[in-house]
Amino acid sequence: MIKRTAKKIAEMVKGTLTDPTYENIVIQGVATDTRKLEKNQLFIPLTGENFNGHTFVGQAFENGVSAVLWNKSEPNPPQDQAVILVDDTLGALQELSKAYLQELGTRVIGVTGSNGKTTTKDMLHAVLQTQFRVHKTEGNFNNHIGLPLTVLSMPEDTEVAVLEMGMSGKGEIDLLTRLANPEAAVITNIGESHMQDLGSREGIAEAKLEITNGLKKDGILIYIGDEPLLNKRSYSCRTKTFGADEGNDYQLEDVKQTEDGTHFSIKGIDKTFFIPVLGKHNVLNAIAAFAAGIHFGITVENAAKGLSGLKVTGMRLELLKSESGVSIINDAYNASPTSMKAAIELIESMEGYGKKMLVLGDMLELGDLEQEFHTECGAVINPAAIDYVFTYGKLGAFIAAGAHRHFDQERVSHFNDKAELLQAVAEKAEKGDLILFKASRGMKLEEIVKDLMKG
Repeated sequence: MIKRTAKKIAEMVKGTLTDPTYENIVIQGVATDTRKLEKNQLFIPLTGENFNGHTFVGQAFENGVSAVLWNKSEPNPPQDQAVILVDDTLGALQELSKAYLQELGTRVIGVTGSNGKTTTKDMLHAVLQTQFRVHKTEGNFNNHIGLPLTVLSMPEDTEVAVLEMGMSGKGEIDLLTRLANPEAAVITNIGESHMQDLGSREGIAEAKLEITNGLKKDGILIYIGDEPLLNKRSYSCRTKTFGADEGNDYQLEDVKQTEDGTHFSIKGIDKTFFIPVLGKHNVLNAIAAFAAGIHFGITVENAAKGLSGLKVTGMRLELLKSESGVSIINDAYNASPTSMKAAIELIESMEGYGKKMLVLGDMLELGDLEQEFHTECGAVINPAAIDYVFTYGKLGAFIAAGAHRHFDQERVSHFNDKAELLQAVAEKAEKGDLILFKASRGMKLEEIVKDLMKG
């Protein structure tokens, strides 16, 4: 983590230390939340519509922080303490992270996309750490606050930083990439998430491509070449493509699904790869990580080794086994039409199980077309491959309506009550069956998974 004197921090954020007496105090780490404070940190009070972190500065000093930032517009800064005055505390947090990266000279790879960016981030870390000291975004710290905090928690001997870049609207990734100044950027795909803010997939593509705005002069963009919204463009930076279609620089050649993961090969590379996660879309994410690894000088053998030992963030196509012998795929962290269709296709293709069931809930932030997107997801389900469909939530009703186009009435059930949904699924589930849980995070389907695991 960052370790600097108060005087140095003031220089890095272009601020003013109010009392030079404290200029040699050493700061170790940064926090914006008093509930997570540690001694000797720098506390950065942020402000919003309904909160003002400056009111907690006194508490922060009581908890042992070494120094604080203070917005010049706020009255009555603390006296006889290490206080650094800045024009804007959020801007100073971001400026501090940028300066820290520049001082260390750490190589950076940025990751964005509508789906799969967190899994791809984990894969990049797995590949790169075979030859480098690597630091990556933890959890969902991928926005204008989370990314700077990720950078500032980075050990000083970090050689490569893997930074996830999320967004909900235009301009957000532009800010993040200009802070990080990556030498490589990955776009996993263009989906439908944030349609309500960006209006169309074309708008989403434009927002994702902002990641190139901060690329170093000789930087490289690695993107999904199967996507027309990306592959029909001309780029001012170097590019490499990955995907399943002919013509990609790194082309998926073969996929074999097993219960413990996925085996695959890449055209022109004499090596079979394995990832301990499920789904063809995750294979494409792995190929993106492989392509980035090659750019950073990772050997094919080490890339394969890294991918085979992959540890992914939870609730992403996580295969579990209940006490009663039911196999459960927990993919309840997030959902979009693209990722839901991919998960459905995966379950349909998996063999060696008894009944196969889907538990699908609302996909959020899809804008005016949300009903059509949900209906489409239900309509693509193959009744010859899936035995029962359970849906949950207001929008889940449209998934059920789509499924009813091809399924008998009794094989599709919709619920607005979680307890009733759990009971219905539990009544149908038997040893040897396979169940997928998929919805946006806000639906909290993992609560049902947790209860079902005990049965």
